[in-house]
Amino acid sequence: MANPNIINISNLKGLNAGLALTTSNQDLITNASNSGKILRVHSIVVANTDGVTAASVTCELGIGSNFFKIAHTVTVPPDATLILIGRDSPLYVMENGSIRALASASGDLDMICSYDEIS
Repeated sequence: MANPNIINISNLKGLNAGLALTTSNQDLITNASNSGKILRVHSIVVANTDGVTAASVTCELGIGSNFFKIAHTVTVPPDATLILIGRDSPLYVMENGSIRALASASGDLDMICSYDEIS
């Protein structure tokens, strides 16, 4: 497992991923072991699509088999948007890593991630 040198890259792809959150952890983005890639996350945005009820979001960064909280049961008000990660605080998802999330109620929260795939 060797993450690429991000100074001498050969490919840079701008990508987006989206997910309708449920009450079970789901992967938003993953980076396979031995992919030869690193993912730079520019933003993660959560939108509450329920016009009446607030819902909470939990989001984690996976490094191998260990997971670390980006956000833990953070409330998103009805019809509101929450920026979990912005361009001023990017994250890198290395090989054998992922970002996963879940909500307090299925069908109330959507999550969008903007990221670069670097190799």
